[in-house]
Amino acid sequence: MGHRNCSGRRVLTLAADTEADRSDDGAIRTERDGAILRITLDRPSRRNALSHTMIDTLVSTLSAAAYDDSLRAIGITGAGAHFCAGADWVATNAGATRPRTGDLVRRIPHTAHRVIELIAGIQLPVVATVRGWATGLGANLALAADFTVAADTATLWEPFIERGFGPDSGATWLLPRLVGVARARRMLLLGERVDGTTAADWGLIHDHAPEAELDVRADALLHRLAGGPTVALGLTKAALAFGADAPLSASLDRELSNLELACRTADFKEGLAAFRERRAPDFTGR
Repeated sequence: MGHRNCSGRRVLTLAADTEADRSDDGAIRTERDGAILRITLDRPSRRNALSHTMIDTLVSTLSAAAYDDSLRAIGITGAGAHFCAGADWVATNAGATRPRTGDLVRRIPHTAHRVIELIAGIQLPVVATVRGWATGLGANLALAADFTVAADTATLWEPFIERGFGPDSGATWLLPRLVGVARARRMLLLGERVDGTTAADWGLIHDHAPEAELDVRADALLHRLAGGPTVALGLTKAALAFGADAPLSASLDRELSNLELACRTADFKEGLAAFRERRAPDFTGR
């Protein structure tokens, strides 16, 4: 189901919505703003902790976005005062029937882990806007985004050790690559909480802003990316991920292949024309 809000943007409320009012299972709200897909984690009563239904809907939403040629950027935020308090482990362990042995190994690669893979791998720029708490899976969701803008007072926290189990959802892969092993140990082994200002200083996220300026700052970045050469941006994002674990020779080969593809786009031709005519390019994402 969908409707248009007062600004004329189309708002889509996906599967999790049906149960949200009755059971507080939460919802994933999506809004098409031109070529931008805005995703809102909508369960403010639980600091947007992700239920099974929400995670499943998030996977299907991102999977559909990956092959939607009308999209040029994705924005992710949380409803209310917080970004995301992670996976809802309380609800997961509250059932009367104990799941079969190996339940986590069977299920999580297709749910929480798939969310991280999709955000990191989708060939569209992803911008996360973080206020309040970003915890566990919620923190890693923000770290997997291409750009995260957090409020100065936001808190990124990997609480796994304090809960008695090891990190998941890519924490041990993301953190060392973003901030180095020493700081990763502080967050993962000591459970150190990092505010938005510190996170930006460390290079953990793209930028920080006062709460009152957060949405404006993140929105400007999102629109800038949505106005870029979408194919080239996607190829560059993929090359960065590839290069993180590849030798120089392989990265050079990947760049050459990407260059060949990018040179066939309309945006490449527009970029050359704009350079010759000494004007700003008007990219169409094609």
